[in-house]
This record gives sequence, structure tokens and C-alpha cells, in this order.
Amino acid sequence: MTRRPFPSCFAAISSMGLSRLFIPHLTPAIPYSTSAQPIYSSPPEPYPLVTRAQRLSVVQGPTIPPLWNRTLGSLVKEQAERRGKRTALIVPWQNARLTYEDLEYRSSIAAKALLNAGLKHGDAVGIFAGNRFEYIELFLASARIGCPFVVFNTTNSPHELCSAVARSDCKALFIASSIGSINTEDHVYHVATTEVVGACLEQLIMFDRSPSRELFNCHRYEDFLNDGTNGPVTNQQLERAETRVRPSDVLNMQFTSGTTGLPKVSMLTHNNLLNDGRYVGHAMRLAQDDVVCCPPPLFHCFGLVMGFLASFTHGSTIVFPSDRFNARQTLDAVETEKATALLGVPTMFISELEQMESQPQKITTVRTGLVAGSPVSPSLMDELKAKMNVQGMLIAYGMTETSPVTFITSLDDPDDRMLTSLGRVLPHTAAKIVDTDGNIVPIGERGEICTSGFALQKGYYKDEVKTQEAMRRDENGVLWMHTGDEGYLDEEGYGFITGRIKDLIIRGGENLSPSEIENQLLRHPAVREACVVAVKDRIHGEVVAAFLQACSQEKKPSDGDIRDWVLQDLSPVKVPAFIFWLGHDGVDAELPKTGSGKYQKHIIRDIANRLAGRKAGQRIKGK
Repeated sequence: MTRRPFPSCFAAISSMGLSRLFIPHLTPAIPYSTSAQPIYSSPPEPYPLVTRAQRLSVVQGPTIPPLWNRTLGSLVKEQAERRGKRTALIVPWQNARLTYEDLEYRSSIAAKALLNAGLKHGDAVGIFAGNRFEYIELFLASARIGCPFVVFNTTNSPHELCSAVARSDCKALFIASSIGSINTEDHVYHVATTEVVGACLEQLIMFDRSPSRELFNCHRYEDFLNDGTNGPVTNQQLERAETRVRPSDVLNMQFTSGTTGLPKVSMLTHNNLLNDGRYVGHAMRLAQDDVVCCPPPLFHCFGLVMGFLASFTHGSTIVFPSDRFNARQTLDAVETEKATALLGVPTMFISELEQMESQPQKITTVRTGLVAGSPVSPSLMDELKAKMNVQGMLIAYGMTETSPVTFITSLDDPDDRMLTSLGRVLPHTAAKIVDTDGNIVPIGERGEICTSGFALQKGYYKDEVKTQEAMRRDENGVLWMHTGDEGYLDEEGYGFITGRIKDLIIRGGENLSPSEIENQLLRHPAVREACVVAVKDRIHGEVVAAFLQACSQEKKPSDGDIRDWVLQDLSPVKVPAFIFWLGHDGVDAELPKTGSGKYQKHIIRDIANRLAGRKAGQRIKGK
């Protein structure tokens, strides 16, 4: 999701391609009726185009295909009937292959086990685990009985996990004994013994094995499932529980990325996520013969919505190659399962390409996929096409609070749009660009990106103040999500992001966009990764600092080359005053990222200021 660019994450219609359905509509400043609009209402039919001089930065997506108004539980049953023994899920590291029938059956057993454990409609079910098949069957089980499914970041410390469990009021928590190389025993112990967690948590269930320390009320997953098979809850009781679930109920609770502070808990409904995943799948033109390889984590919307739900809504097969990202396991899964789509953030693709250099591997089946999380360099896209034979990669934009995707590119877009834009808005979605006073700006002018339509979250859990700050109705009663991202729209309806408003570099009173500078740096043929932040400066207040990764050590440009490259298209004030090459001169080989792969710029700013103070990077004079 990019959220920042995601540069992140549509049946018969997928064969046509989204771009052929999309007609951008640039509308007057008041495109809606004056009656208040609920969150899930669709944007109205577009107004006629106005003259160029009047065009404002408002764009609406098409009204086809129509929105679904259904629950995930109903889809589980339908797909089991329609797809039956077709493979739905493959997890090579667990040696697991599940059909659509298997998922329906296993999720029904898990749902009855949840009911047997005393959970009811509205009670939160949490999970702290890597990408595994139990993750999906519990997600579907919780959906079937109306229990919000809370997903916890696997990079959380024991203290952070306890805090998150308490903040989301989880009644049950499922936890893996290990996630990649991480042993979770301390996490389990802290959850089981922390008083604030004990106030809400009633069930603690472990995958794989029991904890080495005897803990009160901690059970094995196999015993939990046995209660679903042999317990007192009947199929009729499960069916009654399923009938109480509504499409507007909360399906999933996601913690926002937290790149600028304490994560908030976003409440996302069945309607939110099913439609968003479905439209993303349409953009990839998924069909039942497609195999989607999904290394991004399931605790993030990228893995859960853009990966699993995009695949599940289209009857495709999804592959989780490892519980935590591993480039070699990903490539092996792509080759073995003949994946036709591959998802990931840029750093994942970079690691996969590096693996292919050290251990050559022939990848020939991938036709498409999604890149999200941060800007994509032309050199990276070229490498994917050359070394993985990818026909076309999509780029998406959004945020957790918008389910997550609102903009996405098309497989029919020209290369310049594919690499530089966010794409265009999804069906039944609207976007506008506003100034600091909330006024819609003319086409091409920068401002805050705001979005409206079906994908908007229900709100932040137990935080009405933050909800009202982010989600505001305009003078016509239309509800808009204020993203905090700066960007603009062009006359064809494409969106462009120029950065986080909070990340702007203020140099001598002039606002500089980190994304604009990053994009220029990424266009350099020898630069694979770029991150730009502000560094404090005695004269200008702030100046530009750039962290760069070269495509190869042999082709690493000089700082002077980088300066000249930026000056080709940007003004001198945007030339980095400090350049830090990853893995050189005391600079770490990797930058801090969230568990979903986004740069933690508040931490990176601190690193840049420390490095600048120690003169680890060479300041370009006069910048």
C-alpha cells in the first residue's frame, strides 16, 4: 500500500483491461449532491467536462464493474462451490496445498472452535505469525462469524505486541513459535503475564508447539481445532452466527505503518476489502489459471488484500513462499509453481535480482505483478523485464485507511506513466487535490491528496479525534480521507505524488519535495535505491541529504556525477548537500524500514543528521 507511492497496493471485464474502461472525468468544484453521503456510497455519475480554464483537480473513477455488497464468508462458500478442487493456496515451506473446498471446510472448523471458545460477533481475534496457511484459515473463520481479524506486525518487540493486543482489545491471540529466525517465546511469555493484556485476552493459542514455560490458558493450535471438530458447536449454530454478519461489519483491523509516530488501528469492513482486492485483481487481469507469488507480509494490506483477496476473488492460486521474506525461497517458488504474477516492494525485487546474479535461475512464467512501498527506478524495472521476463508491472498507491489502494496503473499504460505516475483512481472512487485551506486547486497544481468512495475505512478504533482529523466531510456532505500526501493530477486523470507533507524539506523558506528529488535520482541508470531527507543547516535551516544504493560497485557514480545528474532537470537548491552511499564510509548497508518495506524517514533523518555531523558524507559546496 504504497502508501507513498504504492510510488503503495478488474471476470469478463478483466480481459478488457481497466484502462479501456476508464474515462477520466475532470469536474467542477461541486460534483456531488448536497445530501450527506455515507462512507460506502459510490461517486455519482460525472458532470460534463468544463473549459480548460475552469478545470479543477477532481477526478472520478468509472461506475463499472458494480460494487459488491457481500461478506467474505459468503464468498468462501461460493468459491468452494464454483472452484471446488482447484488449488487456492500453496505454502511451500509448510508443504501445504489447499483447494477452495479445503479452505471452506477448514475455516468452518476453525469458526466453530472460535465459537466454542466463547467468542462472539464483534470480538477481536488477533494473530502474530508469518505467512502460513493457518493465517488464511483463521482470517476466513473470523470473517464467517463476524469477529474482526487483528493482524500484528511481526517486527514488534514483546512490549510492542502487548501494547497492540491491549489497544485492539483482542479476546483471542494466535501466535507462531517462531517467525523466520525469530523465536517468539519472550513474546508469548509477556502476553501471558502482562496485566494490561490480561484485562481483554481470554485465549492464547500457539502454532507448532507449546511454550517451554508453563503458562496459564495457553493452548496448542491442534487442540483448538479439535474443539471445532468434536466440540458442542453444531453446523446449525455456525450458520446462525454467519447470518448475523453484515457487509458493513469490521472484517480486519490493521495498524497503520507508524512511520511518523504511534500506529493507529484502522477498522476495515467486508465491503472495503473485498471490493479493493477485487479491483486490484482486475487491474492485474487475474483469472483462475493465474498463480500469484506473494512474499509481502500478511500483517499488511499488501499481502492480505492486494495479494490474497485479489487472488481469492478471481479464483486464482496464491503462493506464500516463506513465513518471512526470503529471496531464494521466493525465486524457487516462482520457478516450481510457475507463478504468473509476483508481488513485492522494491527492496524485495532488488534482493531477488541479486540472488539471480549469484545463483542464475531461469524465470519465464511471470507476466505481471505489483511493485509498491516506495518509488521504482527505471533501472529496476528494466532488470525485471530483462532477467525475469516480466511483461508489465503495475504500481499502486494508497494507505491502510483506504483498504489500501485508490490509484493503480494499467498494463496498457506507456512506460513514462507506469514509472512516474500513481495511475488512475479505482472504480467507484474519487480523488481531489486541495490547498491548506481545503480549496480544490487547478489541474497540475500541488496540494494534499484526498480520496473518497467505497474504500474509506470505518474509522480508527477507539480514537474519534484522530478519525475526525483524517476523515472530513466537505460542504456537500461528502466524506474525504485526507492522506497527508502531497501530489497533483494531470489532465488525463493520472495522479502523481511529490511526497509526505510532513517530509517536505524547507530550505531557506522554500518547500522542496523529497519524492521529486528521489525520482530524479532513480532515473540515473546506475542508481537502484534512493531516499531523500532533510538535514539541519545553520544557514538555510534545512538542506537535502540523499542515501543511495548503486546497481553495482563497479558502476558506482561519483558524487559529482550525481550532482550533475540532478542539475540536468532540477534547480540547484535541490542538489543533495550530503550524499551517503549505502555500505560505504560508515553508512549501514540498509536503511530502516517498516515491516512492510516503507522507509522510516523520521529515523532516517536522525541518521542523516548524525552522519552529517561526523562528516561521513561529503557535503557539496554551496548546497
